[in-house]
Amino acid sequence: MEDEPAIADLVRLYLTRDGFGVHLERDGEAGLSAARRLRPVACVLDIALPGLPGTEICRRLREAGDWTPVIFLTARDDEVDRIVGLELGADDYVTKPFSPRELVARVRAVLRRSAGGPEGADRQRVVGPVTLDPARRTVTAAGSPVQLTSTEFDLLAHLMARPGRVFTREELLAGVWGYAAHAGTRTVDVHVAQVRAKLGPASVIRTHRGVGYAVDA
Repeated sequence: MEDEPAIADLVRLYLTRDGFGVHLERDGEAGLSAARRLRPVACVLDIALPGLPGTEICRRLREAGDWTPVIFLTARDDEVDRIVGLELGADDYVTKPFSPRELVARVRAVLRRSAGGPEGADRQRVVGPVTLDPARRTVTAAGSPVQLTSTEFDLLAHLMARPGRVFTREELLAGVWGYAAHAGTRTVDVHVAQVRAKLGPASVIRTHRGVGYAVDA
């Protein structure tokens, strides 16, 4: 969903070349309607859409239980915007001007995470009250199901794969997002905060000040 014709056409061209079917909308209300109707594998949302901003589209999708991967586009390199987008449940964030090839790579990375990678055949992981099933991509906390975005799930899975091991933010960026050079460590902090909030009192993630994060052994 992009209202600038030149950018929209470029994004559509590169995604189509890479084998994706693309449906384009230029205003927020139409975009939200299309996302609900078409159930796409991923949504690329411009934050500054007319009518309904991309952040509001993402919020409404998440409130309705729709966890379709979302990548935001924005003309502002503003950390506040970025954090707000991630807190609403976005999976990634790209600032204009951007390389269309990088955007395609980001879309593919998000889809790999949402589909499960090599860890998909792993056995269940249990740490305290939290159970994570890589094959089914489900998480329960104290017996209750927890809804995570694909990125949040992979972050928790990465930490739970080695309980007690402290990962630096840079290691998490490389291991979960796969492109540490293009993201700030604040991205990790926001996602960790979101996972903790969703796990509630059952959260097993611990902060190691000056180092990074780990789950209880």
